[in-house]
Amino acid sequence: MPKMKSHSGMKKRVRVTGSGKLMRQRAGKRHLNEHKPTTRTRRLSLDVEVAGADVKVAKRLLGKRAR
Repeated sequence: MPKMKSHSGMKKRVRVTGSGKLMRQRAGKRHLNEHKPTTRTRRLSLDVEVAGADVKVAKRLLGKRAR
């Protein structure tokens, strides 16, 4: 049986912390930042936890990385 491969798209979007939580970046800070308030862009810089409803699927796509 071949090895299971982790989903390369999910590898780029999510990182696993030491305690096993999945962290992602917030949306909305890639472009058109000139007119957005600095407070908003600063808030968007912080990482947040992946939503509880999505954790199971994300861990399955990451494979051994998410254990």
